[in-house]
Amino acid sequence: MDPLAGSQWSAPGTVAGFAQSAPNAVLMKFAEEELRRHGSARVLDLGCGAGRNAVPLARLGWSVVGTDLSWPMLCAAATRRREDRLDDRLHLVLSPMESIPARDRSFDLVIAHGIWNLARSAAQFRRALAEAARVAKPGAGLFVFTFSRNTFPPQTEPVAGEPFVFTQFSGEPQCFLTEAQLVTELDRVGFAPDPGVPFREYNRPPPGALATGTMPVIYEAAFRHGAPAVL
Repeated sequence: MDPLAGSQWSAPGTVAGFAQSAPNAVLMKFAEEELRRHGSARVLDLGCGAGRNAVPLARLGWSVVGTDLSWPMLCAAATRRREDRLDDRLHLVLSPMESIPARDRSFDLVIAHGIWNLARSAAQFRRALAEAARVAKPGAGLFVFTFSRNTFPPQTEPVAGEPFVFTQFSGEPQCFLTEAQLVTELDRVGFAPDPGVPFREYNRPPPGALATGTMPVIYEAAFRHGAPAVL
């Protein structure tokens, strides 16, 4: 059964596009460095989709657990896993971001690549962050790739009663945070910025240009579990 049946995330064209996407190069470099620190280690790839990052991570030597809510995406990832003979290194689970079927403190690295921005409320977003913190080992790394508030002009209003949920981008509620909000929310669950991957913002209009909201501005950053945040 596919919880996302009928949505864009399970559409054949979307799945095929994700199956062909290259991995995030910054993430791969960060993961290589983390693997050198830990030796044999486990990584959780939240919203792994068709295995864009999960498959290359398994090739690097990580033991990977990939979760997603789209059954067709997981099937595509499973095909890639079989073709690369990674059955012993990549495990795929149908699971929401806010309910991770894993023990406490069981991962050395957590990846939230294009998933937390899909939370439909601040409450769901915070549950997802709390779950990531629950399964992260002390000192575990966290790689984040998520939507920035700078996607919209400053006067754009969020959903009533919500601090950072907007519908203006896709017509559906999604989370767009400022850098300070993202750091604060992660600090609440025990993650602090890691200088190994400084904050980057992609697709932001140049100074003087107006944000249009037609293309998401995206934050990329790393965090570390178990240290106080520095704003």
